[in-house]
Amino acid sequence: MDQGLEKYINDHSSPEDPVLEELYRQTHLRFVNPNRASGYLQGKLLEMISLMISPARILEIGTFTGYSTICLAKGLRPGGNLITIEQDDELRNFATEYFKKAGIESSVEMITGRFQDVIGTINEEFDLVFIDGDKREYCDYFNLVFGKVRKGGFIIADNVLWGGKVTDSHTKDPQTLGIIEFNSMIRDLKNIAKIILPVRDGIMLIRKL
Repeated sequence: MDQGLEKYINDHSSPEDPVLEELYRQTHLRFVNPNRASGYLQGKLLEMISLMISPARILEIGTFTGYSTICLAKGLRPGGNLITIEQDDELRNFATEYFKKAGIESSVEMITGRFQDVIGTINEEFDLVFIDGDKREYCDYFNLVFGKVRKGGFIIADNVLWGGKVTDSHTKDPQTLGIIEFNSMIRDLKNIAKIILPVRDGIMLIRKL
């Protein structure tokens, strides 16, 4: 996005939560690939979507340092909970520190492990699912979680434009191919409604019919 336009958008939107601002800064100082964190614009969108849905149960696939987790948790209805699954156990202490700072630790359960190994142990129905894990496994994530989403519930998938690489018909990059396969699968499904928003790296909103 043009930097001037991005500044204009930021200047005319609600300010970033100070805890999230600190989390984002520390993520860039302490971790490899810090751009995996959602950041202000996308985070605010996730927060707004969660507030509109007012979910009782949220599932997040891919915690990283917890920016999106905090944003999504802000929309939980009273007594609601969010389960977030992260494969890298070295991120747990950092993320949970910021869950405490954001005041959401009592409503968030962080599970460390590979999603495919963990999902079978979770017997809940979800109002909202956020997919932001390994791009090569998006189809697996969707197929394994879809039956746990309530009718009328929502799935949000991040990075579905993958830097514009999804239009490269000759790509051999496994991550890009994973996103292309996922987008094609979602396009052809008849039991959902879906739309791609060109926000940041592309966000797909999916509603289970």
